[in-house]
Amino acid sequence: MEAASFEHYLQTGTLLTYDDARTQLRDLGGEGGGIDLSVEDYLLGIYDMTGELMRFAITAMATDGKLPLVAERQDGNEEMDVDGVAGKVRSDRNVLTDMRALRAELEKLDVGVNTPFSRDVDKKMDVMRTSVEKVERALYGLVIRGRERPKGWMPDTDTSRRPIDVEA
Repeated sequence: MEAASFEHYLQTGTLLTYDDARTQLRDLGGEGGGIDLSVEDYLLGIYDMTGELMRFAITAMATDGKLPLVAERQDGNEEMDVDGVAGKVRSDRNVLTDMRALRAELEKLDVGVNTPFSRDVDKKMDVMRTSVEKVERALYGLVIRGRERPKGWMPDTDTSRRPIDVEA
């Protein structure tokens, strides 16, 4: 579920719905029958996807120096502008704004108390919040600290240093 929802987000800039996820996973099995997706498994997968979004955002900032934005394609649909070649970029949405919106919606869920699902959600909620905070801190560092670097500054890419031997 985590991988399917992450792939869908990258391709469309939207969250994979429960019904679409159920259909997608059911079709994976072909004639032998697919995976029957419960609402609980769907939600837990969405929580897990926030970690993938965090890694995606951090990697993009480290390599491109910016957060990936949601772009509108020529056909009117949206997608993540992963490599800077997508259509018209929307200034109101990026990975962080989407992560914040997702966090806000997931925090509203009433999952009950003292059930196996509620305990799983409590753990995943903490991890999700941490993922959003990591992207916020990374963006802060990029915007604020990045401006403090002198013009033309490049990261140290010297690979001529002797590798360090580590004994296992």
